[in-house]
Order: sequence, then C-alpha cells, then structure tokens
Amino acid sequence: MDKNSLIGIVLILGILIGWSVWMTPSKEELAQQRHIQDSINRVNKERFVRDSIAMAEANAIMTEKNNSIVEDESYAARYNQFGSFANASVGENKTLTLENELLKVDLSSRGAYVKTVELKDYKTYDSLPLIGFDEETSKFNLEFIADGKGINSYDLYFEPYINGFPYEGNETLTLDGRDSLVVSLRAYVNDAEGNKSLDKYLEYRYTMYKDQYMLGFDIVTNNLKGIIPANTRFMTIDWAVDVLKQEKASDRINFETIYYMYTNNDVEALSKTEVANEEKELSSGVKWISFKQKFFSYALISKDSFDDAFVELHTKSRPSNKRYQKSMSAVIDVPFEGLNEDNKIEMSYYFGPNNFKVLKQYDLNLEDQIPLGGKLVSWINKLIVINVFNWLGQYGWNYGVVILILTLIIKICLMPIAFKSYMSSAKMRVLKPEIDEINAKYPKQEDAMKKQQAIMDLYKKAGASPTSGCLPMLLQFPILIAIFRFFPSSIELRQQPFLWADDLSTYDSILDLPFNIPFYGDHVSLFTLLMTVSTLLYTYINNKQMQQAQGDQAMPGMKFMMYLMPIMFLGIFNSYSAGLSYYYLLVNLITFLQMYLFKIFLNEDKLRKQIEKAKRKPVKKSNFQKRLEEMQRQQQQQMRR
Repeated sequence: MDKNSLIGIVLILGILIGWSVWMTPSKEELAQQRHIQDSINRVNKERFVRDSIAMAEANAIMTEKNNSIVEDESYAARYNQFGSFANASVGENKTLTLENELLKVDLSSRGAYVKTVELKDYKTYDSLPLIGFDEETSKFNLEFIADGKGINSYDLYFEPYINGFPYEGNETLTLDGRDSLVVSLRAYVNDAEGNKSLDKYLEYRYTMYKDQYMLGFDIVTNNLKGIIPANTRFMTIDWAVDVLKQEKASDRINFETIYYMYTNNDVEALSKTEVANEEKELSSGVKWISFKQKFFSYALISKDSFDDAFVELHTKSRPSNKRYQKSMSAVIDVPFEGLNEDNKIEMSYYFGPNNFKVLKQYDLNLEDQIPLGGKLVSWINKLIVINVFNWLGQYGWNYGVVILILTLIIKICLMPIAFKSYMSSAKMRVLKPEIDEINAKYPKQEDAMKKQQAIMDLYKKAGASPTSGCLPMLLQFPILIAIFRFFPSSIELRQQPFLWADDLSTYDSILDLPFNIPFYGDHVSLFTLLMTVSTLLYTYINNKQMQQAQGDQAMPGMKFMMYLMPIMFLGIFNSYSAGLSYYYLLVNLITFLQMYLFKIFLNEDKLRKQIEKAKRKPVKKSNFQKRLEEMQRQQQQQMRR
C-alpha cells in the first residue's frame, strides 16, 4: 500500500466518522423529539377527554331511565355521580394493617391506598417510631372514566379479600411464617337494578413478602369492558404525601427531593440543589418515581413503564403536622387497554432505607438515589469504599473504630503516592541553592530563556521536576471527593455514637448558640473545629516546606488561599456529618505521622549525594529540550542581527 492509498483510506474513514457524529442527534434534538412525542400524547389525551364527555352526554338518557327504575332517590343521586360504582361510593372507612419483620403498612378501605407506613427497625432522631408520611395528608387516587363519568378511586369504599376469599377478621394481618401474603381490596360495580355484580370490580392487590421492603401492588379491572370506554388508553394516578422529619438536620448533599428513572436506566433528580419549590413534566417511558428523604425513600415502580408523569416538590407555609418536612406529589399516566375484558397494571412499592446494599439487590438502579458523587468518583464508593466499610462493620465494632481502620487502609494504599510527593519536595529543597545561583547568574529579562534552559538542565541531570508532586495530589483528589460524598450519605452511621457525638451521621454539637452566625450556624461542632485546627497546622508545615524548596518563587496569593480554605471548611462542615469531619481529622493526624517517618527514613544529605552522582551521568536530551535550545539559538541570532 503506497502513501496516497493510505491517505485516501484515512480520509474516507475520517469522512465516515465525521458523518456519523454529525448525524447523531444532540441532547437538544433528543429533548425536542421527546417534546414532540409528549405533545402527541397530550393531544390524544385531550381527544379522549372530549370523547368521554360526549359519551357522558349520550348516556344521560340511560341514567334517567335507571333512576326511574330504582325508587331509592339517594341511590339515583349516587348513580348520577358514580355510575356503576354507585354502591361502592358509600361505606365505612376502616384501616387494615399488613405487617412483616420490617414494615407495618396501613391500608385505608376508602380508596384502598397506603395511608402510611412504619419502618420497624428504625427510629426518628428523638426515638419515636419512624412513620414515613403523614396519614392525614397522604393521597393515592386512580382517575378513570366509567359510564361516561369521571371516577376517583379515592371516593370509593373497597372490601378486603385474602387469597380470593372475603376477610372479616382482625384488622392487623401478619405473614405467620408464610413467605408472602396477598391482600385484595375490591370496589364492586352494580347492575341496572342496583345490585352488586360479584364478577365485576376494580381491585387493588397488595403482596407483602417476608423480610422485604418491597410491596407488590397491582391494579386489576375484572369484567369492566363496556363500563370503561373501549377507547381508553390510560388511567391517571395521583399520588401525594407529606413526608415527616426523621433526622436532626439535612445537609447540602443529601437532601429531600424526587428521583425518577427512565426505561433507558437514566436516573435523574428533580433538583441538584436543595430548593423549596420545584416541578417538572417528565417524558414518556418512566420506570419509577421515588419520594426521597435523607436516609429513606418511598418509590412507585412500574413493571414495564408509565406513559408520562408530572412531579412536584413544595413546602407548605402552614403545615398540619409539627413534624412536617416537605410535600411531594406525582401525577402519572399508566397504560390501559379499554378493549380488554380484564386488565392488570403491575407495579410495586419500595418503602425502606437508602442502604446501597439493600437497594442494589432489586436491580432497578434505586441505589442511584444515594448521592455518591458523579461518574468520576461514584465508582470508587460503589466498588471500593462501601464494600470495605461494610466488611469492617460486620464485626460489630463501634463505627468510630471502623472509620479509623478505613482511614488507615486508605492512607496505607496511598502511601507510595504520598512518598513520591514528599521525595519531589525533598529534591527541590536540595537543589534550591543551585537554583538560586542560576537566578543570580541570569538576572536580566532578556536572559530568561537561558535561565529557564539552565534550570531545566539541572532538573534533568538531578532527576527532579517541580511538577512531579502535582500528579500524586491529582491521583488522591478523586478519593478525597468520593469520601466527601460517602459519609453524609451513609445510613450505617445513622444514630451511631462515638466519643461526645451521639450520631455520626449528623453534626456533633458541644455548644448550642442562642443566635445564628451567617455561613456557620447556631452550634459548635467539635470534630469540625479539631479538623480545621489540624488542617491549618498542616497548611503551615506545607507552606514552610514550599518556602524551603522554592524560596521567593512561592506565590503569596496562593499561600493566603491555602489558609483561607480551612476557614471556609469550618463553616461548610459545621452542619455536615460528624463522621466526615472525624475522618478528615484522622487523615491530617496520620499525614503528620507519615511526614515524620518520611523525614526519618529520607536523609537529605544522602539524597544530595545521590543527586550529585546522577548529575555526573550523561543525559540524553529530549526532543522538547532540543526544540527549546533551537529556539534559544534563533533568538540569540535575531538579537545579534
């Protein structure tokens, strides 16, 4: 193959690659396509609503006929509003409780929805039972058309069934050694004479499993063809809860919001920052929607996907519950085939902790709700930190000891990098007298190129580089960010005491202030204070070493920033997890010990002799040095001309 043929092939490949990149839709174009599809769905819904209204008007004559048949005026009024579900619109509101080893779920006979849920293995920060959301304000409603009328399941009364048989026993149901328990709640329709049709009903079917936070949930329509219009393509779920405060404090990383996942496995959040009010219309193909708190989540999951949804997060100005935290809601369209005699909308609930191991087992990417950092650092937490942390935690040690051992493991693994950075700094200190001589030899500005060349030659001969200490620091930076994300999001630290801290997942206040200090808060966290003092001490030692290595070349502005950062961290970390501040305190203390050991084992006099020996060896010039020398030669020739 000659040169021209090779160039031709490369050009063809370049054109093909460029064409494929050019034709790939951008994020904006994909969003526009989604918007177009959503608009089509919206038009179809509007058409369906118009057809339903027309059907309602057409059925008005039938309604009058049925009212004349039935003498009960109250029934006639109910039929006028609820159609075939007239009998189901009256009843007694009862509570049926499902219970396994982990959950206690209260179901309301009116609306057949989950009124509230208790996580039995957890308590609130003030030792109360951990109730997920306010039962007085929680809501779950299925909106659909029946007999040309708009029906809300929230207005209907449902009858309980166990494994297909009517149930009239205790209001609390347990598994009693079984692996699962199926509880159905049915709202029956009535015939033209007002009698209950036992083979026609709307059913909510709940399946509770042993040792599971997942609750099976199906919506079943049985023999409702003709009652529900044949052109029905969706039903609408309106789910809303007021979540209650469970923790002493939230932070800027792990806060309350709404998460959701599309069927392409993209997990997104309503907001990346803590906000009081926000809403968003989601595109079609939503797999699950989750109302997330700091350490707990309440998710509705589709077996296939939801058509689309509208989610909202807001804060009430006058909440009815003193433990009120946030209001979360989702209006969801679920697929439905009105042509079918029977339909089953298969879903499930997750009511449980934001524990990575627990969420991971369901293989639904629910664990992506835990804010472990972006793609650059989250893999460090998922593959390394969490596994090591859980391995240490299984021995039953206090979590303060677990954090200490975890810190030692991380510092030992990073010790070669730290030693390389210290070695680079030591070489720079040894070479400083010679660098000062070069600076004195070339004081003029026009000799800057010569001075730079002389310094580079010195570094090359000595095997040193002023930037060699930067790479080790950059390698440690992803781990630093990963740990910063891990500790505030670790439910394992929740309500775990250590020393003066009664809960390592939140701040350790040793003094509550009667006022609020801007950017600092209304309390004093001792771990954060100790971390700040140790960081300032480390900064002082590090600046002193830089002064010895670089002399006047060290930038005063950079020194100021290095002292300012710990002071800023004092305000930021004051309301964060005490476990995080404790970890950084341990890092600083172990770093001091490392520096002391490095200084003992690294004799600078011996290092100086090694450098002198290396300088006597011939050094092969790199291409960059050759180009630099050529530039210097051309500059000198130009100056002579």
